[in-house]
Amino acid sequence: METKTEFYNLFEKLLSEKREDNSSYLSDEKYLNIINELKGNHKSRRLNKFEIINIGGEEKLIAPVEKGSTNLLYYVKNNELYDILNEIHLNIGHGGKHRMMAEIKKKYKNLTQEVVLMYLKFCGPCQTKLSSKRKGLVVKPIIHSEMNSRCQVDLIDMQSQADGEFRFIMVYQDHLTKFVQLRALKSKTAEEVANNILDIFCIFGAPVILQSDNGREFVNKIINDLKIMWPTLKIVHGKPRHSQSQGSVERANQDIQNMLITWMQTNSVKSWKEGLRFVQLMKNKALHSGIQRSPYEAMFGTDMRVGLTTHFPSESVDKINSEDDLEIFLNNINVEEDVNAKNNIQVVNEASKDEGLCDLISIRQKSIDNNRKNSEICLTNQAEKMKFRSIHKFPPANVGDSVRVTLPDVDRGRADPRNILFAVVAIENEQYYKLGNKYGTLPQLYTR
Repeated sequence: METKTEFYNLFEKLLSEKREDNSSYLSDEKYLNIINELKGNHKSRRLNKFEIINIGGEEKLIAPVEKGSTNLLYYVKNNELYDILNEIHLNIGHGGKHRMMAEIKKKYKNLTQEVVLMYLKFCGPCQTKLSSKRKGLVVKPIIHSEMNSRCQVDLIDMQSQADGEFRFIMVYQDHLTKFVQLRALKSKTAEEVANNILDIFCIFGAPVILQSDNGREFVNKIINDLKIMWPTLKIVHGKPRHSQSQGSVERANQDIQNMLITWMQTNSVKSWKEGLRFVQLMKNKALHSGIQRSPYEAMFGTDMRVGLTTHFPSESVDKINSEDDLEIFLNNINVEEDVNAKNNIQVVNEASKDEGLCDLISIRQKSIDNNRKNSEICLTNQAEKMKFRSIHKFPPANVGDSVRVTLPDVDRGRADPRNILFAVVAIENEQYYKLGNKYGTLPQLYTR
């Protein structure tokens, strides 16, 4: 309650800087006045942005529904802002502003980025997990055009916070769609890891390439037996102390740990095993910045639906307790001022009547193909931007140039410097550098 009060205190300061006729923030009085003006058939350009819908006996303001669309965008009153933002934030696992705005745009019209940023300032768990971002070197980004072309698997070590017998989390991610699957493990033995991977293969099929780190659990006889079962399966090992070759799943690991921590704090529980299924849902439902859509949408061609709250306000849905209540609720939905908008709500049902099952399957397949193709395009664009930034941040060196090499944290004492200076003594294959100083030449080669 204190956080909510502080939010609204800051929000009042924001309102004082706005014009009185702004339509982004609606007080109870302004909200009711607009409804009354619409009912009175007042002609005003301002009123063209609003329509009325009756849901469960309550009149709600919505944006005009475009012809052929089934999506309703609701206007929110000022006193509802915090509760709605809090609900969205928790549903996506304490995601940042980009994920929150992506969810908001699906259901609400007048929730702005400035109130989202204001809300995030008051989220304690989010403030505790913030860290400075470091963009590193990119030599050859990995791009694939098909689901199951390449999948990545990694383990999150939870031994310091074991949940009974469970001490590890296995993270399995498809590289194209970014769809993740999580499994709780009692150990990281080859038998247990392979058994859980086999379970995933039997649902989604085996990938062409399975990329893993250098743990022994991924390279012994159990995994080789999997290669016999799927001859096209190839295991790619990341380089030691080089998580960039596992970059996508390593970033997912951090996100999953943050989501899991905030889920446990929000629900006041200490068992992380019980939270894995919910974190998996939130991770796959939330916008992925690389593919510019949710992993669920990239995998299945449609947004994830979670009951009636996907399309209707939570406060209206909460009143439904039986099938009779549901029938009355659906029958009472009435969009005023626009007959087409009312009909659009049933467009999916009408389409299913007019088209055959094969046509519907074809439409869904095209949606899946388009989402995956667009995911590939987004990943390609992201890779080009990463390479562009990388080249400018780490420009190519010439023989004789002085360079610095960062010491790995595990090899550096508290009194040791972070970097050691070297000179480039030779260049091989136009991208690998041989380094030396007055103490000698290093045997290994380095990238930029």
